[in-house]
Amino acid sequence: MESADEHQILALFEDGDRALMSADIDELSRIFADDYVQYNESGRAFTKHDVLENLKSGKIRYISMISSGRQVRLFEDFAIVHGSEEDEVEQGGKRFSVRYVYTDVVMKRSGRWQIVGSQLAKPA
Repeated sequence: MESADEHQILALFEDGDRALMSADIDELSRIFADDYVQYNESGRAFTKHDVLENLKSGKIRYISMISSGRQVRLFEDFAIVHGSEEDEVEQGGKRFSVRYVYTDVVMKRSGRWQIVGSQLAKPA
C-alpha cells in the first residue's frame, strides 16, 4: 500500500503529464522546481526555463503521453521515480513517436513535492 507521500508524488506526475500535453505553463511552474534540470537522451541539459519556453513558443508539443511502470522509491524528503514513456510529439513541423525510460528526482520543499531533475534514456 502506498503512503500519502507516494500518492502525492504519483499525482504530481499525472498532473505533469496532463500539463505537458496542454502546455499549461502555470501548472508546470508548480511541478518543476526553479532549479530543475532535465538531461535528454543525448545528454543535453535543459533548465526549467528552457522546458517552459519550448512549450510556450510551440517549438514542441506533446500530442499524447503514455506512462508505464512508474515506481516511487521514497527516502524521507526526496524520492527517485522511474518508469517509461511513449509519447507522440510535434516538433519543427514534424510529428513522431518517441520512447524513453526515465529517472526523476523529486524533493519535498516547504511541504510540497517538486521534480528537481530528470534523466531520459532510449530503451535498448
